[in-house]
Amino acid sequence: MIERLLAVIIFVSLCCPSAFAEDNIDPNTGLNIDTGWELVSAHCGVCHSHKLVISQRADRQTWLDIIRWMQATQNLWQFDPATESTMLDYLAKNYPPQSSRRRAPIPPSLMPELKQSSAVADYLLSTQNKP
Repeated sequence: MIERLLAVIIFVSLCCPSAFAEDNIDPNTGLNIDTGWELVSAHCGVCHSHKLVISQRADRQTWLDIIRWMQATQNLWQFDPATESTMLDYLAKNYPPQSSRRRAPIPPSLMPELKQSSAVADYLLSTQNKP
């Protein structure tokens, strides 16, 4: 009897690790609760749903590129260095790239030409020179 119960517990823990995990998700935003989540919640949730943040997956540099794009094209304000670093650490740790993306991002060379401000043009040119 005890062996059977132990086998069931082991099976469930291997198949459903979330059944034994602490609930570290903020119920209001859906963001993972970790160092810096409040900053991401406050700064990102002003303009768009937190679901947009959760659905994105990127490394630290790509998160920085996303922030720079929003600053160049969407009127996102500048962050002080400590705030930006904390937010980037949080995003890279909690929402890293996943191999199961539905498709690769569209390369800048295939994106339509934008006729906007010079800040946008400067941003797009700077991203095209990256490996």
